Amino acid sequence: MDAKILLAEIADYCRRVGMAESTFGRRAVNDGKLVGRLRFGRRVTLETAERVRSFIHHSGAADATPAPTLGTLPLAVMTNPAERRSELSNGSVVAVAARPFLNSEQTFRFFDNRQKYLLFVNTCSEKWVIARRVAMELANIHPRPPAIRIFDAGVGDGTVLTRVMRAMHQRFPTLPSYVVGKEISLEDVRLVLDKIPDRLFEHPATVLVLTNMYYSEAPWLAPGSMAGATGLIWHEHALTGTTAHDFEQHITDLQPFLAQHWRARIGPSGNPIYDRPVVLVIYRDDHRFLLDPILPKPGGTQASYDLVIASQPYRARSPIEFKTRRVIAPLARALGPGGRLIAIHSHGNDPGLEIVQRLWPGDNPFIHDRHQIMKAVKQELGAAGRELNFNVNSDNRALFRYDMHTLPSEVSDSIGTSTLFAAWNAAIYVAQVEDHRLAAVVNDRGYLDATRDVLRRNGGLWFFDESYVISRRRG
Repeated sequence: MDAKILLAEIADYCRRVGMAESTFGRRAVNDGKLVGRLRFGRRVTLETAERVRSFIHHSGAADATPAPTLGTLPLAVMTNPAERRSELSNGSVVAVAARPFLNSEQTFRFFDNRQKYLLFVNTCSEKWVIARRVAMELANIHPRPPAIRIFDAGVGDGTVLTRVMRAMHQRFPTLPSYVVGKEISLEDVRLVLDKIPDRLFEHPATVLVLTNMYYSEAPWLAPGSMAGATGLIWHEHALTGTTAHDFEQHITDLQPFLAQHWRARIGPSGNPIYDRPVVLVIYRDDHRFLLDPILPKPGGTQASYDLVIASQPYRARSPIEFKTRRVIAPLARALGPGGRLIAIHSHGNDPGLEIVQRLWPGDNPFIHDRHQIMKAVKQELGAAGRELNFNVNSDNRALFRYDMHTLPSEVSDSIGTSTLFAAWNAAIYVAQVEDHRLAAVVNDRGYLDATRDVLRRNGGLWFFDESYVISRRRG
């Protein structure tokens, strides 16, 4: 009996019903170590395999309930966001499994719907400005053979990553590149893949990896739990052809794979987590021989990144312990010699926050600055932080501004409704205002009046982001 096939069936059953693998072994064949033996290559008899499959078949109907997605939930269920859907840090809605009711503090992630996210990224220049700031760090890295290694800790729609890849090609046109992007949102993965064909045409010696793993797992492409390692989906997609059109056609063929496997569910904390960890490896087949030394392999791979991008990787109102322990510290550990981590988050003290404070006086979601986060990261890393440099920089270098796209004629005595709505959306998006708070202020035109006043007084709308850099010594 092929142990791998049976092991996959057992792992799938345990995930569906939430059963420990040792418990499954005891209940199915009175052997709590069954799964462990299978994982280490032991074979089983046909009789044992039949007993296992009989247990799965007879108990599965009573224990397992397929996880519904937003596409299959009835409308009455979908309209209760606290129970049946989850929002990501970039505004994306992901398909999630149903679970008992959680309070709003547990389920609130960042933004209440994807429309806010899409409107923001298409009306503001933040992605462009962040990409330009990140590209500046390319002058400070020193890649080592066999490739330059980059990790994006939250790809989003791919605008920042692809712009950095263009800058990387300009500076290192002949170096093979290994690029890993973390993203749990299926919608954003699709947007990223739309931008990739041109990058692979211009820089053919590229290995692109997309994964939905946690911050503590994604840099190494290795799930941290036994259940995650067992359920890992690893897919290599070698692109044939020589034109961007060829690559686009082959990447489009990935859509059924993504729809089937790139799924998420609500975890115990109310945040979305992957249903199964996925690693998608994309490269040009005609460069496979050159890229073989840098192609990742299942079972874990080297991190040792030259550049780590952490653009808006956490919610501003999150506890500082979460920001440092769950996000920044693992990314710092993934740096290679001479590698640099650049982190960027919203800073406030701008016209956008002024709009928010007109409606909610005193509200300020930007509770931790770069100095506080750096101090907490040092404490979290302990002795491991001795090999790192923590660069907070002065405000002149650490702070930068991005604007809402407007024409001079749009911000005048008569400001159009569409401009007002775009400005209002950008302000509440950046300030991460919860939906239940919005309901109390959008019943009259007061919020539009406040937005109009701020735009007129400032001649437009802009925001400030804050950056800091952690680097590993080259020695």
